[in-house]
Amino acid sequence: MTTSPYDDIAQVPAFEVTSTDVTDGAELPTPQVSGIFGAGGEDVSPQLSWSGFPPETKSFAITVYDPDAPTGAGFWHWAVADIPASVTSLSTGAGDAAGSGLPAGALQLKNDGSLAHYLGAAPPAGHGKHTYFIGIHALDVDSLGLDAGATPAFLGFTMSGHTLARAVIAPWFEVK
Repeated sequence: MTTSPYDDIAQVPAFEVTSTDVTDGAELPTPQVSGIFGAGGEDVSPQLSWSGFPPETKSFAITVYDPDAPTGAGFWHWAVADIPASVTSLSTGAGDAAGSGLPAGALQLKNDGSLAHYLGAAPPAGHGKHTYFIGIHALDVDSLGLDAGATPAFLGFTMSGHTLARAVIAPWFEVK
């Protein structure tokens, strides 16, 4: 796997994340690709389950980031903060526009497409393979204190002093 860009937030121990929808190092399936941005997909957030995080974890954040996007700053596809520590999985589609599968208290931020939900992969045609880093961040606080106007980049900055451990899977997608 390519070095995780999340290591710039904090180099921390790893724990395990699995998914029934996406596989580390494999191509993203059609549901997790973008229809909104014209890549032929459905913009459905993947199912995620995680375990082995530190016992002192008080909350989680989930992020999906494409460092290969031709923006100079990458592209945040999904960001959710303040997931209670008692929650260890999200179902397929949890990150829809209503956040219908997210637990009470979770905060779904606007992605770099200005949409407060999961936005699937949509790299520019001919730009090559893009890696999508799906991160589950175990945090030492119940809440990061963000408001709905916070950006995913600000989430990352805010997590920098609170990340205990992280689980990452990194599928890819390419539009030829």
